[in-house]
Amino acid sequence: MKVTIGGPLKLAFRPWVEGLENVPAEGPAILASNHLSFSDSFFLPAVLDRKVTFIAKAEYFTTPGVKGRLTAAFFKGVGQLPVDRSGTRGAGEAAIRSGIEVLERGELFGIYPEGTRSPDGRLYRGKPGGLARVALATGAPVIPVAMIDTEKIQPPGKILPKLMRPGIRIGKPLDFRRYEGMDHDRFVLRAVTDEVIYEIMKLSGQEYVDIYATAMKRQLAEEAKAEKEAEKAEREAGREAERAAKAALAREEREHAEKLRAAMERAERDRAEQRRSDP
Repeated sequence: MKVTIGGPLKLAFRPWVEGLENVPAEGPAILASNHLSFSDSFFLPAVLDRKVTFIAKAEYFTTPGVKGRLTAAFFKGVGQLPVDRSGTRGAGEAAIRSGIEVLERGELFGIYPEGTRSPDGRLYRGKPGGLARVALATGAPVIPVAMIDTEKIQPPGKILPKLMRPGIRIGKPLDFRRYEGMDHDRFVLRAVTDEVIYEIMKLSGQEYVDIYATAMKRQLAEEAKAEKEAEKAEREAGREAERAAKAALAREEREHAEKLRAAMERAERDRAEQRRSDP
């Protein structure tokens, strides 16, 4: 990936990087980043000398067709770990175990605390559990990372990227070993997650929204659905009004025709009566 994609990616986009010295040359560490674009998982590893293993949604590995097989082969080739995001506890536990295994091998583990891409470029509430539990179970330092402007390069739904220069800010490592043995305490998990998100916010300068990005996506989807339904209802109302106007015009034309016919009949009767009374 670094040879075939990383080099051309850096050459084409020339990403700027701050805080590269905060990533250790060896040993385990967790890179916790905001998530603005699909390309985040390419730019961050491209600027590092070490391999970064991210967890990726299972759909990238299971999509049918030629494109799906190529996508799966690519993600497997760069060492990404498939995770089912259906919400089952078993899937979440599998993701946590995968992250722990990566760190136990002394490698870098990448994770997006928000759980999904930001729908509007803002920073959303971190999901407790994955990041915090892996950090507390392993004692590995958490390095906050801010991706800058990657959403402008490849917004969701866009295939062709826009050539521009993104940025990456890497913060100082956070040590959570003070919470050792408390990786099942939900208040501790929330505190760890919030601290990491706060550091990401300082690095990125993003506006913070205290709800989950998944909830915002559902809200936006519901609003879009409601807007479509309103537009459909408006179009239907317009068609109904048009039908009513046509029906009213047809009635007027029929009434006018009937009046005209009645007037002509009266005129004919009057002429006939006049002829009979004419000496």
